[in-house]
Amino acid sequence: MIRFTSKLAAIAAAIVLLAESSALAQTKYDTGANDTEIKIGNTGPYSGPASAYGIVGKTEEAYFRMINDRGGVKGRKINFISYDDTYSPPKTVEQTRKLVESDEVLLIFNPLGTPTQSAVQKYMNAKKVPQLFIASGASKWDDAGQFPWTMGFQPSYRAEARIFAKYILANKPDGKVAVFYANDDFGKDYVAGLKDILGDNSSRIIIAEESYENSEPSIDSHIVKLKGTGADVLVNISTPKFAAQAIKKMHEIGWRPIHLMTDASISIGTVMQPAGLDASEGILSAGFLKDASDPQWKDDAGMKKFMSFVEKYMPGANVADSNLAYGYTAAQTMVYVLEQCGDDLTRVNIMKQATSIKNFVPDMLITGIHVKTSAADFAPIEQLKIMKFSNGKWDLFGDVISVETER
Repeated sequence: MIRFTSKLAAIAAAIVLLAESSALAQTKYDTGANDTEIKIGNTGPYSGPASAYGIVGKTEEAYFRMINDRGGVKGRKINFISYDDTYSPPKTVEQTRKLVESDEVLLIFNPLGTPTQSAVQKYMNAKKVPQLFIASGASKWDDAGQFPWTMGFQPSYRAEARIFAKYILANKPDGKVAVFYANDDFGKDYVAGLKDILGDNSSRIIIAEESYENSEPSIDSHIVKLKGTGADVLVNISTPKFAAQAIKKMHEIGWRPIHLMTDASISIGTVMQPAGLDASEGILSAGFLKDASDPQWKDDAGMKKFMSFVEKYMPGANVADSNLAYGYTAAQTMVYVLEQCGDDLTRVNIMKQATSIKNFVPDMLITGIHVKTSAADFAPIEQLKIMKFSNGKWDLFGDVISVETER
């Protein structure tokens, strides 16, 4: 009986060892990951002309802290390292190299800015380090063939601009359009999208194109100049600081064109309120995120989770700032990808899982919008809904528009 028991014990021990050996064989890591930690890098403008976006990184840090408090991802805590690049491409290059070569992160997640990330795109792909879910809608991020380690997050600027152009043709076919844009890839993508739809009529319909530099302290003179053209439609492609300036100046000089504004600057807290709610009345845009300051979402399950998160991890934060919802949504998607990776935390598998998302619905996406990717489609969110700013909030109208067909 004793010998039989001993044999059973030996067999059981062998099974345990075999299971442990199998588990170890299935666990794979690249630089930046181990049994206890997943190291994620990020750059963002915590200071400088685009500092309004700094809250995105702060929200992501808070979200990952919440995940860590809940035990992490399969027991691994997220170590989120985020540096200020002041929205300056040379600074982005410096900080990105530090993250990859000194901090040795597994990946860089949701780094912000079109010009800044353009400056490091080739470097990241040469290093074969994921440049994942870039906080920019530049269409260049959806180029799986040339840049297989780069992926954007939000709908592309060019696709949104095409929707704006179609709106103008349908609602103001004889309109005289002025375009105000940042003189970088962000702004130029929108201009290209407008002309995609307006085609040969672009030179007739667009009567003025005025660009600005991110280094300018004020864009008031540009707005005065555009009013002088007689335009009755303005397509405003500017970052939050300059969008607020434009709205305020237009109100001061009594210029009231149909005003279409990029979804990059639709935050009530950082754009509309500083510019003045009255001055912002009637502005049109297209969005994909729920507005936490809008009572229509108060009973929404996803909104309740978001508000609970803010209350505990970002007390006092301004929920009217849509950048909180954006950071929360990006971080939630990143955690989803890490969960899908299981115990294979290699850079190759990170990209494999990021390009295999099937209709994932983060808490703060507008109903009917989802995250979906494939090996040939590096554009996670390709749906939008037109909205109008009215009585201090954004009112959604019409159907969800899929921009997959707008490419």
